[in-house]
Amino acid sequence: MSARKKRDLLDEADRLRTEGRPEEARDRLLGLTAEYPDDAEVAYRTAWIHDVLGLESEAVPYYERALANPELAVEDRRGALLGLGSTYRILGRYGQAVETLRRGVEEFPDDGALRAFLAMALFNTDEHHEAMRLLLELTATTSQDPYVQQYRRAIEHYAKDLHETM
Repeated sequence: MSARKKRDLLDEADRLRTEGRPEEARDRLLGLTAEYPDDAEVAYRTAWIHDVLGLESEAVPYYERALANPELAVEDRRGALLGLGSTYRILGRYGQAVETLRRGVEEFPDDGALRAFLAMALFNTDEHHEAMRLLLELTATTSQDPYVQQYRRAIEHYAKDLHETM
């Protein structure tokens, strides 16, 4: 199959998903996966459609395959790290979720969604202090709320040590 034909099938799967026909999109992507088992983008899209359908266990190997491939595009890598970390968390595989999401935050420190999902996974592993620190820092740096911004320095200061007293 040509690269153009593969692109057309990926575009068709996207169209089916956006039209509310994710099962049909999944069928197209599974066909592509059979034909292109080593293609990073196909693996990522296949993982994603499984997540959309609530088939998290089935999504994991596709995310892992996509992330193992050095040809995965940067934005797809960002999405795959978030998707895999979130999927591990949903499946109760909290340690793997934390590990994956930490890797995502290290690679993409500007991504607030990765930090928020890492905080959730940290909560699940009873690392409440670090989870709260991440969320407070995220709130302080991204909130447009004028009252949060008024106290931004204090929020950032106390985020480092919530046990600090005078």
